[in-house]
Amino acid sequence: MSVAVTPEIGLSTYLVLASILFGLGFMGVATGRHLMRTLMCVELMLNAVNLALVAINNTVNPGDLSGQVFAIFVLTVSAAEAAVGIAIVIALFKNTGSVDADAFKELKG
Repeated sequence: MSVAVTPEIGLSTYLVLASILFGLGFMGVATGRHLMRTLMCVELMLNAVNLALVAINNTVNPGDLSGQVFAIFVLTVSAAEAAVGIAIVIALFKNTGSVDADAFKELKG
């Protein structure tokens, strides 16, 4: 039994996948009331951008690693954002007993 060789995956496939992931993340941020879900969707959006950056860089400059380096910087900022976001969610939960986004309205006054 032989295994069929699949053709090389092109840039458009990666960009379509990245745009689908970004769209799913955006829908989650736009419709989500739960703060942890919103944070996860923001992470999904950032990872979709990383996928697009690396795919475009590998297509335009095949030997250059600048897209990968930039993606690592985005991941670093993403990790810091997640740490701060989770700290805010924990503080909100301690004060209100809920992680619903509407609970932020109670902290205004």
